[in-house]
Amino acid sequence: MKQHFPLKNVQQEKRIYRNRVFIAVGIVVFFLLLLVARYAYLQIANYDEFSTASDQNRIRLQPLAPARGYIYDRNGVLLADNYPVFSATISRADVKDIDDTVKRLIPILALTEEDIDRFSSRIKTSKKTERVALKLNLTETDIAKFSEVKFQFPGVNIETQMTRYYPHGELFAHVIGYVGRINDKELKSIDKDLYAGTNLIGKIGVEKSYEDLLHGVPGNESVEADAHGNVLRNLGRKDPVRGNDLYLSIDYGLQVIATEQLAGRRGAIVALNPKTGEILALVSSPSFNPNLFVTGISNTDYSALRDNLDQPLYNRAVQGAYPPGSTIKPMFGLGGIHYGYVDWATAISDPGYFTLPGDSHRFRDHKKSGHGAVNMHKAQVVSCDTYFYVLSYRMGIEKMNAWMRQFGFSEKTGVDLPSESTGLYPNPDWKMRTRKSKWMKGETISVSIGQGAFTATPLQLAMATAITANQGSHITPHVLRESHGAKPHKTHNAPDGIIQFNGKPEDWIKMRDAMVDVIESGTGRGIRTPMYHIAGKTGTAQVKSIAQGKKYNESLLTERQLDHGLFVGFAPAENPEIAVAVVWENGKHGGSAAQLARPMFDYWLLKRKKDPIRPADHQISGGLMTAGIKPGELPSGITPVTADANTTNPPQSAQPAIQTAPSTAQQAHNQ
Repeated sequence: MKQHFPLKNVQQEKRIYRNRVFIAVGIVVFFLLLLVARYAYLQIANYDEFSTASDQNRIRLQPLAPARGYIYDRNGVLLADNYPVFSATISRADVKDIDDTVKRLIPILALTEEDIDRFSSRIKTSKKTERVALKLNLTETDIAKFSEVKFQFPGVNIETQMTRYYPHGELFAHVIGYVGRINDKELKSIDKDLYAGTNLIGKIGVEKSYEDLLHGVPGNESVEADAHGNVLRNLGRKDPVRGNDLYLSIDYGLQVIATEQLAGRRGAIVALNPKTGEILALVSSPSFNPNLFVTGISNTDYSALRDNLDQPLYNRAVQGAYPPGSTIKPMFGLGGIHYGYVDWATAISDPGYFTLPGDSHRFRDHKKSGHGAVNMHKAQVVSCDTYFYVLSYRMGIEKMNAWMRQFGFSEKTGVDLPSESTGLYPNPDWKMRTRKSKWMKGETISVSIGQGAFTATPLQLAMATAITANQGSHITPHVLRESHGAKPHKTHNAPDGIIQFNGKPEDWIKMRDAMVDVIESGTGRGIRTPMYHIAGKTGTAQVKSIAQGKKYNESLLTERQLDHGLFVGFAPAENPEIAVAVVWENGKHGGSAAQLARPMFDYWLLKRKKDPIRPADHQISGGLMTAGIKPGELPSGITPVTADANTTNPPQSAQPAIQTAPSTAQQAHNQ
């Protein structure tokens, strides 16, 4: 008999269904409990942390860069100004793919590789809410093109930022220097909080030396922003503190005169106040336009400056090391008196040359027939080389070195400008250390007249001349006269020591009188004047060596092989107000260099107060708008020339024969 089975087992199906329901509900409950636990973790355990993070998506603390302090000359002439430019900035918080954003902006903003490299370096170390400049100084075309597509670039904005302008261009380039974009090396050393929102930093000159005073202190503002980074409203603000205003000791008019003297020539002029050490003028020629470096110099412009045979980026006044020639004879002569090897009555017979005992080599005097009987006074007036050959043979290089270092040779002067050269006053230890050979007696003879391995900077020569004018009182050259602003700073204008001299006080007076006679009847007589007395000394530094027995013939030399012309002096001789050092590369002789110094003395002593040179309005405007930031109050006794302290709108404003080294500007650019 056939059996019949039921089509379905109802009881079994109910049991299976019930089990599946229990499992599904269990899974749902498990994940629901997991979700509740996660919510509890986020909302309760980590409420403070995530609440802050949420607010930061909506409320941001943005840095406010401080305005840079102004730089003035001693009379209130504006030398370094601020003005606004439009910049493209990117905020890391609002841009997910920065590299892609920058790539898409290249054709719109005409970005260069240099723009991208600078931005890439800075964005890596910036804070998340910081707006980093992609390109400075946008043109109207850049702004118009970006405005059309701005909706495609959330987090990219066009902002007004402050930048630097040097209204007098080349005139003060080597003194003031310039600012430039912060590079990788500087990023590692600066305080990133202090430079938040700032793109520029001092590279050379005063801008670098006093960066800490000029920079100021940043502020910040709390803003509410939308999802695209657009600011909806300001919630609070802490204003930045502007950097200090600096008043330099440099005199605009004297700087103009010095620059005019070196126009078309290679060389340097330094003038300072021998009583205080204030630098009144400092010119290196040729010069360059510092405005090219502020927002990033092009490769074409930089290559033109770097490859220029005349080296305009090289600060000859502070870095250039030249053989000083006969300009050091007054200092050296006082050394002979100090050690007792000569006095004012000591005389020699000059046949026109000097020979070392047992040696036939003749060290020639510049006058082939000699000067006859020569004492110390005459030796200075006619610049008798033979007299100093004899003195150096008696004195020896070690004592010469010890004495001349007291005048600052072979040492940094301590000037408040960067990258100063020490020059070199050689001795046996130096030669053995650097050239692995012994000192020769003939080298002592060459050093005695400022030749051989002896080199000095124009600034060192000016300082040594000032010390001589001060009768041994040492001064430290400096360009900062006063600083006004939030950061206190003291300047030092007093003598800071005196040379140990075993002679008599009147020996300094006698040397001064000898230097006066150099101008009245000696090698510098071409600049004598009845209006006041100048105490000076000319010098000629040989560039191309002349073989023994050969005659110096200018016609056989190229222009860059001609001798350097040098001059040092101070005036009025009886009560010095100004000391000047001139180096004219390939100027042939010291008398020519002295001609460049005479207008400096005339302006400072005769014309400065009656008819001062000041910039005309059209010379300082430059066609640029300024920032409209109120400058600090002028120091007492200074009348503003180009700026009114009571308004909120300030005014618009062949290789040379010197030691070769990369210029400070070149080093700053390469970094």
